[in-house]
Amino acid sequence: MVPSVGVVLPTHNRPELVRRALESVLAQDYAGELRAIVVYDRAEPDSGLASDRVEVIKNNRGPGLAGARNSGILALGTDLVAFCDDDDQWLPGKLAAQVNALQSTPEAVLCSSGIMIDFNGRALPRLAGTDRVTYEALINDRMMSVHSSTYVARREALIDIGMVDESIPGAQGEDWDLALRAARRHPIVNVDEPMVRVLWGLTSYYAQAWETKVAALKWFLDRYPEIDGSPAAAGRVYGQIAFGCATIGRRAEAVRWSARALRANWKERRVPFALAVASGAVSGKRVLLALHTRGRGI
Repeated sequence: MVPSVGVVLPTHNRPELVRRALESVLAQDYAGELRAIVVYDRAEPDSGLASDRVEVIKNNRGPGLAGARNSGILALGTDLVAFCDDDDQWLPGKLAAQVNALQSTPEAVLCSSGIMIDFNGRALPRLAGTDRVTYEALINDRMMSVHSSTYVARREALIDIGMVDESIPGAQGEDWDLALRAARRHPIVNVDEPMVRVLWGLTSYYAQAWETKVAALKWFLDRYPEIDGSPAAAGRVYGQIAFGCATIGRRAEAVRWSARALRANWKERRVPFALAVASGAVSGKRVLLALHTRGRGI
């Protein structure tokens, strides 16, 4: 039997983007029932998007991306739940390929896929290089391609592991946390082909200031002590915190976190960026622009 799928699209006053995302979802060639639910977070819903396959609701949980996702999950009654951010697009064949992969592994909670980053019109593919993503691999490497807009999950299992954590500051990294909890139960099934076009830039409503990003990264250190135990993971997260502190002018703290990053992993590549920003030699925005041009993040 082909499982039913409900797709959660969180949004905030971005009518053109959410319509494009929704069209890409509804255009999927899928043999089973396919529904979408557009969740308006801190914005008035556009009832004009509603149809026989589309429901439009308000976020009725905590404000922000995590609450919006959870509002959609709970409003759906489908076998599977998938996510699509309002500034992303599903590519043809995505849903069928991922459902087939997930169905072949009944113990798995979650399926992801590769992505195609769209930065200023440049197409930059990002793949995980594997068809199974383990908990240990996700601790050691954030894996950009394990992205929320690729997620297809078993709804009941998703609810059982706790849905999207609404306590993360600014919901920063909520997809990483969800992937970690899913992978802790069973490795994530991954279709290692670009199945989602991810728009990069300054478009994301949910992209918070670095003050919030730093708080979220410290939340992960408290929640996942395994990060401290892995040189690669510790160096990465400490380096990100150092860069964030430098960007918001907390220079002494940036230097301390840079030192911690180098003690964890002397090869950590984020440290020179953090120290350059802390010294005033370059702005954090300029560093990010250069990295994004190459399909990379900090």
